[in-house]
Amino acid sequence: MINSNEKTTAYLWSKTKRFSLIGNDKEHGNLERSWVDLEKGMILLKNYVSVSDQVEIVNTCQKFGMGPGGFYEPLTRNGRTMNFQMMCFGRNWDPITRYDWKHRSDGSEAPPIPNQLMSLAVNLLLEGQDMHLPLMDPDICIVKFYTTTFEELSLRQDLDESRSSLEGGLPVVSITVGDSAKFVYSYTGDVGHAKEVLLQSGDVLIFGGESRLIHHGIKKIIPESAPLSLLQQTNLVPGSLNLTFKDYSLD
Repeated sequence: MINSNEKTTAYLWSKTKRFSLIGNDKEHGNLERSWVDLEKGMILLKNYVSVSDQVEIVNTCQKFGMGPGGFYEPLTRNGRTMNFQMMCFGRNWDPITRYDWKHRSDGSEAPPIPNQLMSLAVNLLLEGQDMHLPLMDPDICIVKFYTTTFEELSLRQDLDESRSSLEGGLPVVSITVGDSAKFVYSYTGDVGHAKEVLLQSGDVLIFGGESRLIHHGIKKIIPESAPLSLLQQTNLVPGSLNLTFKDYSLD
């Protein structure tokens, strides 16, 4: 049930519509696995998610994304529709209400993080242990799908988790599937001097410790850049699917 407070602000939410990740396939190739140190506490694992795991990610997100609590277009506080589709696993998060509401405006709760996604995130964290980042037990997975028309020049910080999570520098694990995305980041929040890195399908970005509060964002999606093998097996629509795992860590 939606309480009275939720009803008074429900107009800030967009109407939930069924959004499908499945479409026509296109061509592209793959990259070899590698490790890139970007900053202290920030690494890029290139092509660390296999095509078979990428296919499973798409199929899992498609399954839950079409059901209750599935994909929707979130709104900003001023009522502007954000140019991406979103859903959550584990714990509900929204750009307006943050983690304050257990239920979305349609009354649905975030489904638990699927076991296969949880296992993948934990294994990726173990890959990054040479950075000496603290281990974390993900209880949140925010799934966003950016279309190829997406462009954004602003940077943000992930500040909505608990104080213990933020002060502990618990890492954020971000997986890219589909079309490549231009990712920008800055320690000062200055867009003009932000660094840029290309996130391709199968890449994993991990940041924590001294880089946990880094300013960051997706700048642009590169059309027709997804791997052919992924598209042949999923018919993923043009765009970039991003899964971000975090540990809210109650104080």
